[in-house]
Amino acid sequence: MSIAQLAETIRGRLSSDPEESWTAKLLSKGPEKCAEKFGEEAIEAVIEAVKGDRERLTAEAADVLYHLLVMCAARGVMLSDIEAELDRRAGTSGLEEKASRG
Repeated sequence: MSIAQLAETIRGRLSSDPEESWTAKLLSKGPEKCAEKFGEEAIEAVIEAVKGDRERLTAEAADVLYHLLVMCAARGVMLSDIEAELDRRAGTSGLEEKASRG
């Protein structure tokens, strides 16, 4: 599954029955719970990165991407919004971009 397909599936779950979908259930708990779950998954990914377990890091990275998209969807931020921001930054040095945040 591509990230775009995953994002589309999550978007479709915004109006789904929480009793029939884990994503819908998570979304129904509100943006704060979605953010909490993202944070938990991010920490788990960091732990696996430090350990150097490639297989576990891959699994945790997938979880991070999923929970990032759910957290963003809970606040109305879609993958297309994120892609537009990445496009805006394209061609700009990461050092320049960071400095411009001031």
